[in-house]
Amino acid sequence: MLAACNSKEIPIKTGADRLDIYLPVIQGNDLAIVANHTSLVGDRHLVDTLLSRGIERGRLLKVFVPEHGFRGDRAAGQQVEDDTDPVTGIPVVSLYGSHKKPRPEDLAGVNLVLFDLQDVGVRFYTYISTLHYVMEACAENDVPLMVLDRPNPNGGYVDGPLMEPEFTSFVGMHPIPMVYGLTIGELARMINGEGWLKDGLRCDLTVIPCQHYFHGKSYSLPVNPSPNLSNDHAILMYPSTCFFEGTVISEGRGTAMPFEVYGHPGLEGDFSFTPVLIPGVSGNPKFRDQLCHGADLRVFEPSEGWTRIQLRWVLDAYAKYPRKEEFFTPYFEKLAGTSELRKQIEAGWDESRIRESWQKDLERYRIKRESYLIYP
Repeated sequence: MLAACNSKEIPIKTGADRLDIYLPVIQGNDLAIVANHTSLVGDRHLVDTLLSRGIERGRLLKVFVPEHGFRGDRAAGQQVEDDTDPVTGIPVVSLYGSHKKPRPEDLAGVNLVLFDLQDVGVRFYTYISTLHYVMEACAENDVPLMVLDRPNPNGGYVDGPLMEPEFTSFVGMHPIPMVYGLTIGELARMINGEGWLKDGLRCDLTVIPCQHYFHGKSYSLPVNPSPNLSNDHAILMYPSTCFFEGTVISEGRGTAMPFEVYGHPGLEGDFSFTPVLIPGVSGNPKFRDQLCHGADLRVFEPSEGWTRIQLRWVLDAYAKYPRKEEFFTPYFEKLAGTSELRKQIEAGWDESRIRESWQKDLERYRIKRESYLIYP
């Protein structure tokens, strides 16, 4: 469980919380819902809330679920199976693995799709890839989509290299920076407006906005968005430490500190940890049951605030790792969305020079982003 919001601030109302706005609209529709454990109205699941507020059980045809499953208990990359929700009896359809996009038969009889997932604002977090495929399926099958928006905990800045088309994958589907500074509702508007769906299709899109939210406002998630992002600090560190996923260095999966530590059996460092198998969380982590040496970043707080990606740790690990030719895996370029970052690190560029190489693309993106913003 993550920390509560600052009680001195006006509490943020998510799109899902604003039942008075969308409940009258969805009444009488045959619904499919894209949801998981983060889809809460207060402390109650969206599906249970809708049933308690007069939506007929027979109108809720199915729930689509992304990576990590309906209850958020699947490790990254673990297969998510079709199932039935034991509480409501509603069919649950996986949108992960080989079936990432709803098929026409999945949408048969559906005349409105509700989308409610908590994003973390980083391009390779796959809930936004699920958003893309759901939008595309809705556009192809003439089904309207309603996105119940949620705050972006990394929404106060824009940073990182833009994704290049040749590196398109499920961990990067759009030519946006690694940290893109949009809520999931704003990103849906951009996907539509920029014609990024297949064949330039446009989805019939409605966004139910958050209330009392602005970009840069701190937001503490009420539940972990996925098994390895277990606290607010890990979510803020994630844009910087996820680079290690594409290297031989452990990013802390298999510990209670993923994305807040890094290490390797062959590195030197004053901090050590041993990754282990944690069912439903870590899958089979790097260096399972081996002692890794590296750095503990759990108390790191940037002096300038959370306003940029930190490259210092991947640069330091590369400098210290003895077998440079082994350091990067092909996955690194998928995460970065470009081959340039790897080449720059291998060529010995420092952080300042690397960051400068991003700035022209970032400025063009910021201008484009303006027209899709819902929040100041």
